[in-house]
Amino acid sequence: MFFTQTQIVLTGTLLLGIAAGMVGTFAVLRRRALAGDVVAHSALPGLCLAFLTFQSRSMLVLLSGALLSGLLGAVTVSLLKRFTRLRDDAVQGIVLSVFYGGGIALTRSIQNTHRNDPGADLESFIIGQAATMLKGDVQQIAVVVAVTAGIVLLLFKELKLLSFDEQFCQVQGWSAMGLDILLMLLTAITVVAGLPAVGVVLTAALLIIPPAAARFWSDRLSRMMMIACAIGGTSGVTGTLLSARYDGLPTGPLIVLTSTVIFALSWVFAPHRGVLWKSRDMTDLQSFLPWVESDDTVPRAPTTLDPHVSAQEAS
Repeated sequence: MFFTQTQIVLTGTLLLGIAAGMVGTFAVLRRRALAGDVVAHSALPGLCLAFLTFQSRSMLVLLSGALLSGLLGAVTVSLLKRFTRLRDDAVQGIVLSVFYGGGIALTRSIQNTHRNDPGADLESFIIGQAATMLKGDVQQIAVVVAVTAGIVLLLFKELKLLSFDEQFCQVQGWSAMGLDILLMLLTAITVVAGLPAVGVVLTAALLIIPPAAARFWSDRLSRMMMIACAIGGTSGVTGTLLSARYDGLPTGPLIVLTSTVIFALSWVFAPHRGVLWKSRDMTDLQSFLPWVESDDTVPRAPTTLDPHVSAQEAS
């Protein structure tokens, strides 16, 4: 039974990591990464209201309410940015805090009024509880992955134009606003699908860290997206196995910590973009690793122009 449940959780986190890497690639390139964080925190009151309305712990009911609430949070951010002079970070912080605070208040209220109902414990959605995943939950995540992959493959060129040159995308006859809304919808669906596994607090990390790590390894969008999917899937599987191996350690935080380790390794060792690759001599390396001793035999690249160099040579 334990092995079967572990397989279910492994499959769910693997698929979730792939979906997050796929959607997160465009979100990071579009500088919409924190939008996933807003959607995640805005989803909590929707979860609670769905439970109060239908008196059901059904994952489909709860995640539908979370999706509507998350989209409402994203729309609120867009309206505040359009009709106020507040900066993006201030608007996102306001919406995130208000929705999350309302969700926490509703969660405690539900616990107080439904003390004898074990299904009323919604706090598991705050930090995630992947160990309780059922086969139906994995099937829902599989549907999300299939739909996301289909849309991305169908509109890959258009999303690529949107990510790098929005004006040229409009010149080609595509609605940048429509594609942006579609990308936000995919982000919201992926975030909501990840709530049972990693929770409200850490879901945005799945969207941000794998694509950010993949950016160190490639300049091509298609290759970057595949690497991000691989990092997301690997993080999901590794975090789940570590959680199964060591009792008492939650799966969601371990998944995020695993992806963080991969990001750190990419930052240091990735070719062309990694710290060690950029350190062409010991002087550059010493700026990143102060404990490394420099060698006087290594030629030092000049950092400033020698005043005795002629103007012709300097030019």
